[in-house]
Amino acid sequence: DRPNVMVKVPGTAEGAIAVRRLIAEGINVNITLLFAIEAHERVSEAYIAGLEDRIKSGKPIDGLHSVASFFVSRVDTEVDKRLDALIAKADAAERDRLKMLKGRAAIANAKLAYRLFRQKFAGPRWETLARQGARLQRPLWASTSTKNPEYRDVMYVEELIGPDTVDTMPPATIEAFREHGVVDRTVDKKVAAAEGLLREIEAVGISMKEVTAKLLVDGIASFQKSFDELIGGLESKIGSLAPGGK
Repeated sequence: DRPNVMVKVPGTAEGAIAVRRLIAEGINVNITLLFAIEAHERVSEAYIAGLEDRIKSGKPIDGLHSVASFFVSRVDTEVDKRLDALIAKADAAERDRLKMLKGRAAIANAKLAYRLFRQKFAGPRWETLARQGARLQRPLWASTSTKNPEYRDVMYVEELIGPDTVDTMPPATIEAFREHGVVDRTVDKKVAAAEGLLREIEAVGISMKEVTAKLLVDGIASFQKSFDELIGGLESKIGSLAPGGK
């Protein structure tokens, strides 16, 4: 009964199964902790399949919403850490090459995610759903504040501007963008260069599959810790309110 509420589901393989069922039941979903292109494809498919399941059950799909929350800056944090380890052992020429790769993986990764979004939500299959009122599962750029002070403070915002996207920003990033951000359609530009950059990163021995898998595990652990703390706090409060409680 709350059409503006979204249930948050992690972008795991199990989460994709849940997304399909939730959408089929008419529940809006925010798929979070997306780092890998493969995971993004999986949850996009789950959303579309859920809409198809709902139609088969004779129910409307025109009021459903979903976003795919693709995390950005955390990718650079992890890749840069691995690049720094390589830089520490490299000769002068190799150091220069490795340094040129820093702070660039996250935007490249997100641009490929946007390309996938455009490919997935196009063609006869999607058009059939769209005619019945289906809404796009929009990419939501999360973690778009820069963690490294050496980087431009609005670079993740500036480089991922485009149609049908959402960007969640902390107040400091909003203010910075208001002051000196450049508005231009960028998210679908230089995509071939983004592919090339990620190939370069792989070529120096950094596996993006390993990077994104680690970030997902770390993100789930952080969410689990917060949930456990919440439950613990509630249990403590209930205990204090019970007869004889303190």
